[in-house]
Amino acid sequence: MSSSLPVKPASASGQSTSSSTSINSSQNRSWWRRPWLLALFVALGATTATVTWLKPETHSLDYAVCSANRTIYTVDSALPNVQCIVVHDTLISDTGDLGDVTLRWRDQWWSEIPLAGVIHLPWPFNFLEPSLRVINIQPDSIVVPGMTDAHAHMLQYGFKMNLNLEDCTSIDEVLSHLKAYVISHPDILGDPTRWIEGMGWDQNKWTGAQYPHADDFDREPLLRGRRISLARIDVHASWVSNRVLQLMAPLPEDIDGGLIIRDEHGKPTGIFVDNAMDLIPSQPFSKARAMEYFTRATSDALAVGLTSVHDAFSVPEEIHFYKKLSETHKLPLRLYLMGSVNSDDYWGSQIPRLIQHGFGGRLTVRSVKLFTDGALGSFGAALLEPYSDNPSTSGIMRVQPEVLAKLVREFSIDGWQVNIHCIGDRANHVVLDIYEDILANASFSIDALRPRIEHAQILTLDDIKRTGKLGVIPSVQPTHATSDMWYAEDRLGPKRILGAYAYRTLLNASPNRVLPLGSDFPVEGINPLLGFYAAVSRLSVKGDSPHGSGGWYPSERLTRAEALKGMTFDAAYASFSEDILGSLSIGKKADFVVLDRDIMTVPMEDILGAKVTATVIDGEVEYGNL
Repeated sequence: MSSSLPVKPASASGQSTSSSTSINSSQNRSWWRRPWLLALFVALGATTATVTWLKPETHSLDYAVCSANRTIYTVDSALPNVQCIVVHDTLISDTGDLGDVTLRWRDQWWSEIPLAGVIHLPWPFNFLEPSLRVINIQPDSIVVPGMTDAHAHMLQYGFKMNLNLEDCTSIDEVLSHLKAYVISHPDILGDPTRWIEGMGWDQNKWTGAQYPHADDFDREPLLRGRRISLARIDVHASWVSNRVLQLMAPLPEDIDGGLIIRDEHGKPTGIFVDNAMDLIPSQPFSKARAMEYFTRATSDALAVGLTSVHDAFSVPEEIHFYKKLSETHKLPLRLYLMGSVNSDDYWGSQIPRLIQHGFGGRLTVRSVKLFTDGALGSFGAALLEPYSDNPSTSGIMRVQPEVLAKLVREFSIDGWQVNIHCIGDRANHVVLDIYEDILANASFSIDALRPRIEHAQILTLDDIKRTGKLGVIPSVQPTHATSDMWYAEDRLGPKRILGAYAYRTLLNASPNRVLPLGSDFPVEGINPLLGFYAAVSRLSVKGDSPHGSGGWYPSERLTRAEALKGMTFDAAYASFSEDILGSLSIGKKADFVVLDRDIMTVPMEDILGAKVTATVIDGEVEYGNL
């Protein structure tokens, strides 16, 4: 949604350009009686027409955003804080103090007039000169570069919001939510063959922390016999009803890279983990549904200051949807898509390669998403040793290392950035072996490939060092640490936990000090300040942790400057766009956010109270007002 800029012409001092110089009242009454002054007025009238005709219209919409307290955080090490940024068209054309940028702007305006060396407008006719529009933010407000979520799922977010089970603390609460959902949707209420799909349940929040069962749905008469499929919060497990199990029969005994949970009699319980989820029937892709989900996701994203999103799982149908949309409309925000196809064979030809595509150049497809393992919460993270709280398993490798190595090499040869999901220390170790083998070939450049590990959640301390040595980019989600901290050490034990969610250690190991931050929404909340707060505090939103109010393993905290850089410049670097995005620097895109309080200095407990008052992309207000 676009908003006009409520701006007022202003001079270098920030005041109105109307002259404040007083003139003797008798002169004001009689100057027009003097013939030479009248002649001058007529001559200047002609000059005015000439100046108007020659006026460079390209600067007529320029404006400056200024902070009297210099709380414009640029994330540019050469000039970290400035009083003003100047916007010309879609770019930042200048930064600095108000007086300086105004003078430079006027000089630039005059330099574009062919007769600038001949025409001179003396006082009092210099009011004909243009003035730079200045917008002063509120004293307590700040400006930061447009924020990027380096790992998220746009359409999945819209899907989750349709039936969100995240707050359910028991199976009974889930059943109550489902009953209310069916009653509120007459089309589903009257047709038991309609699918009921939702997301967000987490057995770790329930008493006993045990997986649910298909029979649980049958306890509610309104749900009995219906087709129900509910994704776990991490989308690495699904819970289905008995009716869906009937539709899926017969089931295979085993699934490579997945797990069908069975009871003591060998009967499926309705829980399918990782690759076994592919057995569950799903509705075909729908453009109408995709537009509904996308609209919800972009609306919520802009409201919390996101200007770019790295979508970490885009299947060909979704990429085609985005491509068509970008060619007919300007996308509401920037999208960096990671293409994904469920195949062990090379599939690069199935997705288009797009760089700054469509209206406004807001769509890019130049990377792919591959998987190694599952998630810690569902015991799917692949570990080098068995789980401390479940010694019967070491997790799941969803793909064989040799198959993954072949795919990574083929995509790298073809010029794709490869981004691989890795949670457990075994998964990370395998992928680092693959990257190390590829980068040993001099024909591959680390800067050209910029390989990423998505999550980089649990690594041995030696592998953290190897990540930095190789220059591999770890793309992390700070809210995963504060969500998992209540059970992670039980899963991993006191030794392995030292290499888990180790954001400070990962950043220190990085040769370029690059650590892009994301949320993995809808697994976590969409507000980037949740990740900022988690990164700098290692606390829950309630201000607590297993280690108390000082934070969970507080030595792994990031500074506020590092966290802001992680969700701006580092995310831009991870998507090959640091030359145009990520900082409020001259020549870069005018993507910025205005917050109503200074998250860089307020007490830790006040960070999450910050609200976005304006989200600006390409110099245009997409949310709120300036």
